[in-house]
Amino acid sequence: MKATIIAISAILLVGSVTSFASAQEEIPDWIKSNAGWWADGAISDGEFVSGIQHLIKEGIVTIPPTTVSSQSSGEPIPDWIKSNAGWWADGAISDGEFVSGIQHLIKTGIVSIPISENSPVESKIETSDNSELSELQAELNRCEEITKAYERLNCERDAEHNITAYNMKMDSEQFQAGPVTFYWPGLGTDGNSFEITSAGQALLNLRILVENTGSDKNESLFCTGPVICNYDVIGGDMEYKYSGMDFTNGQIILKPGEPKIFNMFFGPNIGGGGTKFEYDPSKEYHFRIMESFGSQSIPLNLG
Repeated sequence: MKATIIAISAILLVGSVTSFASAQEEIPDWIKSNAGWWADGAISDGEFVSGIQHLIKEGIVTIPPTTVSSQSSGEPIPDWIKSNAGWWADGAISDGEFVSGIQHLIKTGIVSIPISENSPVESKIETSDNSELSELQAELNRCEEITKAYERLNCERDAEHNITAYNMKMDSEQFQAGPVTFYWPGLGTDGNSFEITSAGQALLNLRILVENTGSDKNESLFCTGPVICNYDVIGGDMEYKYSGMDFTNGQIILKPGEPKIFNMFFGPNIGGGGTKFEYDPSKEYHFRIMESFGSQSIPLNLG
């Protein structure tokens, strides 16, 4: 019974987030209570997912147009979505933030949507078009035809980067800062992790895709050192400077439409203006972007 209730509550939110936002109505407390039960482990992931699949398959509810996978990915539900459910139940995050987590499950195939000729949701869901991914894979295969080792390695490197960028786009939440789009795939994905060592040191690794999607000229990301850097992590009233990053010569040049990936590490103080990263479970942490072309704050959901 609990599994059915929480699945219904989650899907109703996905289908009616606009009406909640416009009417500014209070969502009944019992719905949030059920979200909290799932976050606490009283309801299993499998029960939660199967409830969502059934309601969408039967057309009991509709969802906004979303690029989804029609095949199950087999991936577990990310911890950050469960954390979101608990925070939403406690009133710490908005309805929209919780809904975005449910839509992430659908988009990434964790919740698969069977699409058939008579499917009641056929017209409401856009299935993923893998033609672009197939072409990127073909480009990688064509690299094998290059006989010169150096040229072949360069070709493979570029093709593999493009495939990785494509997959990150499909599996990420987008954050716009002026003409630049930052794609955040969330913790638990390749290159994104958070842990606390046995000595108590918090270690945060971030891997983010960035693309100049709104300008016909080059844009630049700047970070020349821990002190002079347009990127940091904030938690409450604390600001944390990086311990390591891979900006080349202090900047990343973004040509129009060319995606790039950058990495940042927050942990022990390395000197030179760096900051020891400390974790307090009572605080919310964000990756902060403070560029001249725009600013943004990406919730990290470390809890």
